[in-house]
Amino acid sequence: MDQDKAPSELGQAPRDAATPAVSAFYDRFPYPGDPLQDGPPPGYNWRWCVDSVVAAVRGGLPPRPGGTPRSWRILDAGCGTGVSTDYLCHLNPGADVVAVDISSGALDVATERLRRSGAAGHVHSLEVKQCSLLNLEETGRFDYINSVGVLHHLDRPELGLQALAQRLAPKGLLHLFLYADGGRWEIHRIQKALGFLQAGTSGEGLRLGRSLFNDLPANNRLRRHHENRWALDTAADSNFADMYLHPQETSYDLNRLFALVQQCGLHFCGFSNPAQWDPARLLQGELLERAQALPERQQWDLVETLDPDISHFEFFLSQEPITPRQWSKDEELLAAGGERNRCLWGWPSTALLGPDLEPLDIEPGDLALLQALEGAPEGMALGSLPLALDQQERLLRARRLIALRLLQPLVR
Repeated sequence: MDQDKAPSELGQAPRDAATPAVSAFYDRFPYPGDPLQDGPPPGYNWRWCVDSVVAAVRGGLPPRPGGTPRSWRILDAGCGTGVSTDYLCHLNPGADVVAVDISSGALDVATERLRRSGAAGHVHSLEVKQCSLLNLEETGRFDYINSVGVLHHLDRPELGLQALAQRLAPKGLLHLFLYADGGRWEIHRIQKALGFLQAGTSGEGLRLGRSLFNDLPANNRLRRHHENRWALDTAADSNFADMYLHPQETSYDLNRLFALVQQCGLHFCGFSNPAQWDPARLLQGELLERAQALPERQQWDLVETLDPDISHFEFFLSQEPITPRQWSKDEELLAAGGERNRCLWGWPSTALLGPDLEPLDIEPGDLALLQALEGAPEGMALGSLPLALDQQERLLRARRLIALRLLQPLVR
């Protein structure tokens, strides 16, 4: 991008003061720095599979007419070098995908990544365009908006969130990733130090930043934290620059996060990494019992207080409050159809990696139920599947598979 031109000359007309500096930064350091590959991206990320997200947030999926893929409209707002866009295309066959970013340098990499992976061949349409997420009026509305690591680089993140909210379809879902204060304490110290040293945000800053970690004493807390936690993630220069040299960054705690959501008139639908916010990850015995007796929001406050390594929030938002379907009524569950979650590794087997790549061992009867669903006509009720299982055993296995997010019921 020509850095001498005003943003309006580049067709962006940004309303955020940080946009020109951030755009120029990502032209120098296209992010993320994941290598390009021929063929589809490795594995899966269920947060980029809209069927999996809708099932997790709403407790079920709408039926597929004629068994065809659901025609989701998806926006990747701040796609960078296209890593997320690549997954969104491969995990959502038949979708219409629009990917936008302010950096022409990052989009050049994204375009090549998507070409080499064959992403366009998996979706109904794919559009990659340069623009600010504050200037999306002509893109229409979307069933799913993914915006990972973007809003916290705006001078006024609330404007970005409000702009994305306006692009949501009435029942659409928004997935966000924002920095958290606690786990970035050491990062903020390094950023501040490099500011004092006038390192800047160019290649010279990159050289000085890496030199700083080499020069600090081996037992220095900031150096040890970087080497133990972030050295591998920042091996690529663009990733190092994004973490330590970025010209604009905001981070949040839970109170400010929920205030931002409320300010923008949106509703919190849950974390996309819920296990991170479970007190059982940190406590046991009497202390865990006391924690689990707290309201859910206070449980999250407790986890935030006890775990200073939480470096980000990842979560879903909607325009209206959502109460997930619980499937507590036997007759409703037996009458429902279902689908297997496509974000699994090792299928078909009783030994799987689940949606979060966690090891799962299921029983042969569970496997048989999922296989019967796959071989049945679209929407066949769980109670009608040709299985040698009585109704109570079907219910038990179905509820267990729903809890593991392996079975996604269909909401009629």
